[in-house]
Amino acid sequence: MIYTVCMNLSIRLQEIDRLKIRLDAFRPLSSNQTNNLKRLFDVDLTYNSTAIEGNTLTLQETRVVLLDGITIGGKTTREHLEILNHKEAIDYVEILSQKNIDDYTKSDILALHSIVLRGIDSENAGRYRNVPVYVRLKDGSVHQFCDPLKILDEMKYFLKWLNSCKEVHPVLFAAEAHTRFVCIHPFVDGNGRTARLLMNLILIHFGYPPAVIKMSKRTDYLDSIEKWQQDSSKIEFLMMLADSVYESLTLYLETLEKNIIWK
Repeated sequence: MIYTVCMNLSIRLQEIDRLKIRLDAFRPLSSNQTNNLKRLFDVDLTYNSTAIEGNTLTLQETRVVLLDGITIGGKTTREHLEILNHKEAIDYVEILSQKNIDDYTKSDILALHSIVLRGIDSENAGRYRNVPVYVRLKDGSVHQFCDPLKILDEMKYFLKWLNSCKEVHPVLFAAEAHTRFVCIHPFVDGNGRTARLLMNLILIHFGYPPAVIKMSKRTDYLDSIEKWQQDSSKIEFLMMLADSVYESLTLYLETLEKNIIWK
């Protein structure tokens, strides 16, 4: 079974590589093509990433907030800020993606997190936590994330690894970065959104479209992270991300090949 699953991942990565070659043939994209795809993925990424964390705005409401600037009645200020902040964080990721991987710094990560929590939690935005954080796992046991006294050292190690990890497939690199970051859990709040943004930072840097972890897969997503944290299996999350990248590449190519306009 493990061999079969690993073979499935290998096959999926080969399919991704073939799609990436087709996408590269369209480059450089025109400004209209870039803006069209960005409009679509800004909404999809923002809706799904914030919904995973409990935001109650629907996909359509998220689109209205981001594209029309309209406030949704009955929704909290926090929920609106989560949507607006996430879109701004995507913009920042796109800027960061132009840097070399070995130039990413602590300041980049703190700045990204600061955008995610801007106006929501000013005290903790862009600051590592100084309190312990626990989570109850699916089996009922309690897991303690990194001791706050060790976060600075763990994040230094994370950045050292991030700056030097270059000999692995970008999809696997992005998955590892996401889950290493989640396992450290360096912030009081916003860890999941920041982790998914970092994951997409790596993908975008290497010329891939953003990967959207769907709200509909929330339970599978959280379960796969939990398995990674418990060192029982990495394959579930690796396969989930590979499937997400494949879906994004397919959508990119369909949009470009058919000249689809997204509203």
